[in-house]
Amino acid sequence: MSVDFKTYADQACRAAEEFVSIYYNTMDKRRRALIRLYLDRATLIWNGNVVTGLNELRHFFEMLPSSQFQVNMLDCQPVHEHATQCHSTVLVVTSGTVKFDGNKQHYFNQNFLLTAQTASNNNTVWKIASDCFRFQDWSNSH
Repeated sequence: MSVDFKTYADQACRAAEEFVSIYYNTMDKRRRALIRLYLDRATLIWNGNVVTGLNELRHFFEMLPSSQFQVNMLDCQPVHEHATQCHSTVLVVTSGTVKFDGNKQHYFNQNFLLTAQTASNNNTVWKIASDCFRFQDWSNSH
């Protein structure tokens, strides 16, 4: 069991690293394509505000000013399939800094719950089931 889970964890971390690169690059440079990374019924919690479904997500992302994200930390862990009805699922945790156009730089934390989906070409693609974003500024000195 432990060897299988280690292999699964290694695969999950490689997928998470690739996902994080794609996600923040898309957020900063091709925002209109961002919703393709989400499941149809995905939920985003952005600083306590809940956004659910692709139409609401599209509208929300269109309203955000342009951004420059810098990820300083990435961690991931596979979620055991017994807890996810046999769906391959990975928890991805990131933190770093973001500057939205016209605003000061903020520290942020973001947690993604990714689930494996089979694409039309039988490849596995990771889609966001849940996304939780929060500014992490401890003081106003930044």
